[in-house]
Amino acid sequence: MFYRILSKLLDYPDAALLEALPEARERARSGVGLAADERAVLATFLDHLESLSLTELQAAYVMTFDLTPEHSLHLTHHLFGDDKNRGPALIDLTEFYQEFGLELAANELPDYLPLMLEFAAELTEDESRMFFSQWLKVLKQLANNLAEAQSPYAPLIRLVEHRGQLIKAAA
Repeated sequence: MFYRILSKLLDYPDAALLEALPEARERARSGVGLAADERAVLATFLDHLESLSLTELQAAYVMTFDLTPEHSLHLTHHLFGDDKNRGPALIDLTEFYQEFGLELAANELPDYLPLMLEFAAELTEDESRMFFSQWLKVLKQLANNLAEAQSPYAPLIRLVEHRGQLIKAAA
């Protein structure tokens, strides 16, 4: 549930998201699979979503993620930028997904964080944490960049980062 909710909250906001907010709030409140601090972050973010119109949310999303490269939700962008080495990294990630039976649509890039969260939702909790533990450096940088811009999305990225850190701490 954790990864699926975050995937929806980090994806481009649409009418379906706004319609699903009461259910998301109930799931966040019930807390199945969520720590108290995670529930609090989700509740605060849901408050934010409910405080704006869909048009305002979409404009803010585009300004945050599409027009600011430092906030890109394409994680390999933070490692390689437009460097030629990004392509092989994307291929490796696509092949990794295929090992788990996931086939991407032709227009999807495998490093888009909401997609990665959807993938993680299909794994066991330990597998999901291990998957994101490999992206800790990027998640930390992205969260720092968003926090510096005082983006309400920063705490959501920190939640993913935190789950990845737990597997590192256990190792």
